[in-house]
Amino acid sequence: MTELLWDGKYKDGKKQGPVRIALPFQTIETVNESAQERQQRLEVFASGRKTGWRNRLIWGDNKYVLPSLLPEFAGRIDLIYIDPPFSTGQDFSYLATIPDYERTSQDEDAITFVKEPSILEQKAYRDTWGKGLDSYLQMMFERLTLMRELLSERGSIYVHVDWRLNAPLRLIMDEVFSPENFMCQIIWKRSSIRKAASNKWLSVDDIILVATKTREYTFNTVYIPYSEEYKKRFTEKDERGYYYWIDIGTYSEDRLAKLKAEGRVRFSKDPRAHPRFKHYLHEGKGVQPDNVWTDIVPINSQAKEDTGYDTQKPEALLDRILRASSNEGDLVLDCFSGSGTAAAVAEKLNRRWIICDLSRFAIHTARKRLLTIPGIKPFVVQNLGKYERQAWQMAEFPANGENRLEEQRQREAAYRTFVLDLYHARVVSGNGWLHGVKSGRMVYVGAVDAPVTLPDVKAIARETWKAVGGKESGISKAGADILGWEFAFELNELAKQVAAESRIDVAFKKIPREVLDKKAVDQGDIRFFELGALSLQVKQKGRDVTLSLTDFAIPIDDIPDDARKAIKHFSQLIDYWAVDWDFKNDTFHNQWQSYRTRKEPKIKMESTYTYSEPGKYLVVVKVIDILGNDTTKTVEVEIK
Repeated sequence: MTELLWDGKYKDGKKQGPVRIALPFQTIETVNESAQERQQRLEVFASGRKTGWRNRLIWGDNKYVLPSLLPEFAGRIDLIYIDPPFSTGQDFSYLATIPDYERTSQDEDAITFVKEPSILEQKAYRDTWGKGLDSYLQMMFERLTLMRELLSERGSIYVHVDWRLNAPLRLIMDEVFSPENFMCQIIWKRSSIRKAASNKWLSVDDIILVATKTREYTFNTVYIPYSEEYKKRFTEKDERGYYYWIDIGTYSEDRLAKLKAEGRVRFSKDPRAHPRFKHYLHEGKGVQPDNVWTDIVPINSQAKEDTGYDTQKPEALLDRILRASSNEGDLVLDCFSGSGTAAAVAEKLNRRWIICDLSRFAIHTARKRLLTIPGIKPFVVQNLGKYERQAWQMAEFPANGENRLEEQRQREAAYRTFVLDLYHARVVSGNGWLHGVKSGRMVYVGAVDAPVTLPDVKAIARETWKAVGGKESGISKAGADILGWEFAFELNELAKQVAAESRIDVAFKKIPREVLDKKAVDQGDIRFFELGALSLQVKQKGRDVTLSLTDFAIPIDDIPDDARKAIKHFSQLIDYWAVDWDFKNDTFHNQWQSYRTRKEPKIKMESTYTYSEPGKYLVVVKVIDILGNDTTKTVEVEIK
């Protein structure tokens, strides 16, 4: 078999395969699950039985997500559709919107600006296109290898490409799936636009390459409506409807007798001719499409399903694919999910689904889109979270102590030194909680596998006061920067309380996931951002509790100056917010939400919930801003 070669495919004579580190998934949110369903799942889990299926929306790099799916889903995915990036012109930037404030004049339009990709997204872009086509082909070879292992014996894969990548990806698919399992190439005419081109043919199509795991695969015949030209044949009409006469062809005596009894047969005077029968328009299923699809139009700005996501594909396209190559209850995977079209269609067709994307904006767009589907089943939002960081710490900071405890201490010390260096802080020693100093402020570095909590903050505040004015410390003011991967839900608001009680200026800054990437570190592409701050008002009347958003502030470094001028009210910074009315210190359960869409750009600023039982309840509010970042706030209510 002919083999396609590229730079990086072989190293020291060995073919380079995909990363195979299987990390546990961390559920960060459960969406649309009722209180009754939540309680039932807790009881099932407590009994040791398996809980029911939940569809999955995974935020992460498919380089790590796919191998992490293998332990549970190898040989269990029934259909894979992917729409990977086509060319070097595609990246992770998106058009962010500052919505109108309701008190502005009618003629003022919403302001949009380009949100540049995060460093993590830039890293994925570099990995994909850093060496041009070579690195792209290696990426696709590795992903397709893992996808084949995930496919069931009756599974199929559809790979959406364009004319630039059709040829090399076809050869890679032949290598991974074998030429015998290549089903066909679908040509989708995605455009009818006529642009002037005097020196080449106009390109108006995309290509979808289709392969199967084995020769025994799922395929259901689908039909498309008859064309208007075809319908013109049905010129006659009786009480049953429109029809025309057609040659009966091969027939059995029973069929002929049935048609005669219905008065639908006409015999020719020529004894050699076949009988003809009435062919009714309403009895036809339609036309079976071939591999050239010209009847599905691309998304435009006026389409109801348009999410504003640049590479969004029409639901009709995925509807045809899912109907043909899967059945109800089958499991569908899309690991380049973008706006979530595959999941939306799978949900509507009663298929189970797993989708994944590295872009925070894509995950947020998909979540909002799925919530617009009537009767959407509960689903979970996941990432690899602390497990990915733990694996990184073990690999990045080797240790050789006398025992495991000593080795762990060595790793933690090396890790904190590494983060402090990225933060441009100087390492200090001799403290229990303080690890560095920068610009006259103390610096604390949080652990990779635990959130920063209120007791941590109080201990940091106490040590900061002791260090103020010390010659060795270099601390000139009572301030501390607290760096962490994760923070307790209410922590940013507690900064104000700590500052007031201890007279310490505390700033919370998130350690970006980009520190896990050596290339980003080497290029100095690491930025630490402060957390957003959310204020709420709680009103209680009997068992009714009403939450109102009263203020919201985020770092606006990523918003251009001209766009900032359009911000007249804090609500314009909010794209989505949700409430867990009974948080049980497990996973945030989205029990109510309000969000902006193109059709409904306004967002509600308060929510009311009626508790059925008395007691103390922990309420968690999650806000996602226009840049896709989330901020949480916790309040406690007592129902009597």
